[in-house]
Amino acid sequence: MIQIIDLHKSFGPNKVLQGVSLNVKKGETLVIIGQSGSGKSVLIKHLIGLIKPDKGKIVVDGVDITRLREDELYKTRRKFGMLFQSAALFDSMTVAQNVSFGLERYSKMSQKERRKRVAESLAMVGLRGIENLMPHELSGGMKKRVGLARAISYRPEIILYDEPSTGIDPIRADAINDLIIRMKKEIKITSIVITHDMVSSYKVADRIAMLYQGKIIETCTPEAVKESKNQIVQQFIHGSAEGPIENW
Repeated sequence: MIQIIDLHKSFGPNKVLQGVSLNVKKGETLVIIGQSGSGKSVLIKHLIGLIKPDKGKIVVDGVDITRLREDELYKTRRKFGMLFQSAALFDSMTVAQNVSFGLERYSKMSQKERRKRVAESLAMVGLRGIENLMPHELSGGMKKRVGLARAISYRPEIILYDEPSTGIDPIRADAINDLIIRMKKEIKITSIVITHDMVSSYKVADRIAMLYQGKIIETCTPEAVKESKNQIVQQFIHGSAEGPIENW
């Protein structure tokens, strides 16, 4: 579904991505782990064309998106839904207006059809009848779920999750994990999850890839990553301060 080939990106002297190569299979959930500031969010911004690489390419469904003009990216971006780290809801809009935001941009649905799709999407994430609430009336976990309802409302083929468990308690975080699994089963969606939460990683991932010093240093199943011989991987997954990883 997605091929990332020798991707490089620097911001001034700061080399963030230094040859990232990674394949994402259709229908799988791939989790990308790594330190804060390791370039995980920069990587997913490349996937939707918000950032252009200095070198390398990204192929989505056979199309190299790094060569597309801004107006040509529109069709490819429709394949993606995104759950932002902060949920990124519009404070001045109701829940219904937030969820229907993508529908108004990317679909030709009537107002009645949009209302129905909003209700369906909210129901899928366990939130019924809250269409008229405002974001400030929601808990952190509810905001995440509304953000996910917005991401799935126009039925994308791929969902990007940026630190989905950040800022919420472990119980609500596990509810988000269950939703990621449910989206895969019910919508057959391809998912890329950016996180440093190993509990979530083990639960939702088909494969886990670790980004370190601008490169993917290991890609394997959750079971295999626990047995990895790579000291950097072992230090990260066990959260140890002692080891080869420095400059935390």
